[in-house]
Amino acid sequence: MLARLGVESIEALFADVPPSLRNPEIDLPPGLSEPDLVRHMAGLAAANRAHELVCFLGAGSYDHYIPAAVDALAGRAEFVTGYTPYQAEMTQGLLQAIYEYQTIVCELTGLEAANASMYEGATALWEALLICEREVRGGRFVAAGSVSPRWLAACDSYARESGYPLDVVADLADGSLDLAGLEANLAAGGVSGVALPLPGALGVVHDLAPAIELARVAGAKVVICANPLALMLYRTPGELGADICVGDGQPLGLPHNFGGPSFGFMAVRDKLVRKMPGRIVGATVDGAGQRGFVLTLQAREQHIRRDKASSNICSNQALMALRGAMYCTLLGPQGLAEVAANSVRATAYLREQLTQLAGVEAIGAGPWFNEVALRLPAGAARRVWARGLEAGYLAGWPLGNWWPEREDELLVCATERRTRAELDEYVAWFGQAVGEQR
Repeated sequence: MLARLGVESIEALFADVPPSLRNPEIDLPPGLSEPDLVRHMAGLAAANRAHELVCFLGAGSYDHYIPAAVDALAGRAEFVTGYTPYQAEMTQGLLQAIYEYQTIVCELTGLEAANASMYEGATALWEALLICEREVRGGRFVAAGSVSPRWLAACDSYARESGYPLDVVADLADGSLDLAGLEANLAAGGVSGVALPLPGALGVVHDLAPAIELARVAGAKVVICANPLALMLYRTPGELGADICVGDGQPLGLPHNFGGPSFGFMAVRDKLVRKMPGRIVGATVDGAGQRGFVLTLQAREQHIRRDKASSNICSNQALMALRGAMYCTLLGPQGLAEVAANSVRATAYLREQLTQLAGVEAIGAGPWFNEVALRLPAGAARRVWARGLEAGYLAGWPLGNWWPEREDELLVCATERRTRAELDEYVAWFGQAVGEQR
């Protein structure tokens, strides 16, 4: 190997690795017996208070009730240990489950085809923009500023290395889409895809129809980044005329899990199905005339020539996606709509009560889904967050974490899990926390 590589020794092969990192000494304590280790780990676990805190934190991960049946079904060995169903004759159950998941995603989004899932929302968005580029060949992308900042940061990392610039058109001061700014950007030409949020990162549900029409006139494809539960209340991407819908599936039966894992979903128009990444499970008929399920399309580099692959994503989040399918099946269309509507009502009540406090005002004109951004007195946003941990609350998300110029703004969330008593107690505590002196 060394001769083939043209290096003289193992030391020369690793010369670029700093010496301190090649064989570092790791200072570990002596090993523990099993009882001592269990005791030690239990002590570490007890230091985590997350399960004790009442959650008013959203910002991309939401505290929805998860039926016990989801955990029971998803914990079955057939699902937990299942891998890629290459041998259809051996994995009809898993294939059918993925097929049902794809069907649910199509029903939620109003689009014709869905894949077997993506890693998470941000990855799904970038892959959707690449679909737009393969179709339009414009060379660059545009996103509304109210698309999740985390998603935009991930996509910007891809964009800088791929040679496809990603322009972000900031929202107006009142939280609405900057249609004039979007139109001016599109007028410069060369835009393959436009990413629009449903809802925006601050919870505002924009009227996307004018922005979609601007993209259409410019010859660009439209990607809607959606909260899947919001699709139960508002016009679907298919009805709006979008080409692709992506999102993060965490609201569909997945706990916070300290940030993951989750799953990304993607649905497209029929004509884009062969440009979609990942796997697609299809229904067929076997030699005996019985219905069966197979991997219909696998446009990833592991299965076809690298230069012909639509993506280098070589896996998906099948188990997490199946949790999402189980959650949707257990609740059904009416149950999902009730979860979404109750979350909107809880958020509306919380906004109404909080904005009656001195120095607290809502940002934007709404309507809002799940969460609302508040402008607080100077220094109060960080104080509310810190005091909340002491008082038993995940009190919200300080927007200064995303945008330094929004240091005095806080994003608060209320889902269907929050009772009226919890909302009222939080409002009373919030008023005291905001009014405290530094």
